[in-house]
Amino acid sequence: MKEEIDNYFKEIERNVAATYKIANKARKQGFDPEEEASVPLAKNMAERIEGLIGTLIPDIINSGLSKRIQELEKKIGKLDPRVALTVSLEVATEKFCKFEDKIKAMEAGIRVGLAYLTLGVVSSPLEGFVELKLKKRRDGKEYFCLMYSGPIRSAGGTAGAFSLVIADHIRKKMGYDVYDASEKEIRRMVTELYDYHERVTNLQYLPSEKEIRYLVKKLP
Repeated sequence: MKEEIDNYFKEIERNVAATYKIANKARKQGFDPEEEASVPLAKNMAERIEGLIGTLIPDIINSGLSKRIQELEKKIGKLDPRVALTVSLEVATEKFCKFEDKIKAMEAGIRVGLAYLTLGVVSSPLEGFVELKLKKRRDGKEYFCLMYSGPIRSAGGTAGAFSLVIADHIRKKMGYDVYDASEKEIRRMVTELYDYHERVTNLQYLPSEKEIRYLVKKLP
């Protein structure tokens, strides 16, 4: 049975390769802007992630990223968030390829971690998480400022929120500080969350004031 399944997938690969060969031959006629088929092939999730991030960061293609993801999955377990945390930090520390500066490297790490959480099939790692900025606290130390846009919705609530955990993990390991929210900002957050819950619509979970204070003080 296993041999039949293997032969089945090999046949699919041969047919796809033949189809791509025809497509590339047609592209070379010069009627399209690109001379090769622009949709990359991937045999598994790790390759999808590498291909997805590679559209924005070409140097990460064939860098060993997909192989490392598979190694971590064998060691830790498939779809384990610790895989995302580990590989994102390795990207941020330029284990796979070099970046123009440290910010771009850490930004790429967050993208890769988010791509793993979303299985490499949605645009949120590219268009939902837009940019990482470093801003100054009142004491002059730097903190992370993550910029998001509408397509982050494609990640879903859990993965979208966990992207902050990934960013915070990278922040800690790279030696940056947390955001230093003032007492006024903390009180405003408490008031706004309770007002929204009571006057607009019920939140799925309304944190206590103690929890809100803790969360705001720990923002990456």
